[in-house]
Amino acid sequence: MLGAGLQGTEISLRATLEGFPAPVTGAVMSCYYLGYMGGTAAAPRLVRSVGHIRVFAAMAALASATILVQGMFIHPVSWALLRLASGFCFAGIYVVAESWLNDRASRATRGRLLAIYMAVLYIGLGSSQFLLIPTGPRTDTPFMLVAALISLAMVPIVIAAQRAPEMEVPRRVRYRELYANSPLGVVAVTVSGMVSSVIFSMGPVYARLSGLGTSGVATFMAVSVLSAVVTQYPVGRLSDRIDRRTVMASICVLATLCAAALAAFADMPHALFLTLTAFFSGSALTLYSLAVSHVNDHLEPSQMVAASSALLRLNGVGAAISPIVVGTLIAGFGPPAYFAALAGLTGLLTAYDLWRKTRRHPPPPALKRPFLAAQPQAAVGRIVAGRGHRCDEIAGTGPQAGLSPSGHHRTGASGRSSARGRVRSR
Repeated sequence: MLGAGLQGTEISLRATLEGFPAPVTGAVMSCYYLGYMGGTAAAPRLVRSVGHIRVFAAMAALASATILVQGMFIHPVSWALLRLASGFCFAGIYVVAESWLNDRASRATRGRLLAIYMAVLYIGLGSSQFLLIPTGPRTDTPFMLVAALISLAMVPIVIAAQRAPEMEVPRRVRYRELYANSPLGVVAVTVSGMVSSVIFSMGPVYARLSGLGTSGVATFMAVSVLSAVVTQYPVGRLSDRIDRRTVMASICVLATLCAAALAAFADMPHALFLTLTAFFSGSALTLYSLAVSHVNDHLEPSQMVAASSALLRLNGVGAAISPIVVGTLIAGFGPPAYFAALAGLTGLLTAYDLWRKTRRHPPPPALKRPFLAAQPQAAVGRIVAGRGHRCDEIAGTGPQAGLSPSGHHRTGASGRSSARGRVRSR
């Protein structure tokens, strides 16, 4: 995560310092998500063919090589191709790491294991931003540091004495069926991909064009990422107690107001600027978890593993499109367009959420599945099932389906179907 976080910010910031137009930078950053989606499809099959350790070592080595080459050849086309390759490689890395965790977890430990995993993920991504300050974004040092960090990640996997798990590739699910089950969840997953990729890809561009130096960019990005560590659990607990759509609408309203204020008042005090940024990101980066939890409330256990893969692809489509769009808006209207676009996305999702509340009743509390924190585009491995786990045992959290909370209440499939039918018919 240290390598992944530093890589994204360094490339986005360095592109801006090299004079890349904002739309070009957005296109370069989007290529990562295109490669990532390809990796989500290919990596599980590769792991089944050659094993976890070989895939992890190969992907980490290739990812390190692409980062080093990016430091040597600074050109939009070469960077776009290398970003495509690195996205593919990181997908493979996540598949190996997370499916291995899933195989070693039990029903009694999965919830705690995922909580620790997500904390490590967010802390790594957030703290990596400060590595920009001693290395300097205009030099090749950050690229070399990223390559070294990713290479170090191979050591625990390669020397592990434990047996690697076996994997199964889930069947596909139709998007039409998924949308029919949960229209709001499908739309929210896509929008969350757009919002999160704008934050991670175009945030450094916005910060630099707004006049912030290297330390200012690092602080801005760290605040944007680390705020999500604080908000995931309380938002999730609240959504377990009341209608998730109400919680989603509330955090979208908060995010929209904060983003609108940041776009409208560019000369506010820096402390207030960072505070509103923290409130916005802390709210917006919970959307994915809320969305997949909402989708799972409307699915049978046998559908969840397959549905999680489809949701991840939808999230990736949104993530690939939005940096290009927001980069174009920044080029045309200046840095305030960054937060204006984010306010537009969360505002539109708010309106759609409220409209959907008028079209369908919430599921009964007995059919709701416990919320579990999840991060978009960094959780591929849970779309595949570890050996020996039943589908209804592992599929509780959308793209995080491989790691479900302990003590999870389950309802029989026939009972769930009939109860859900009564809800929809009202």
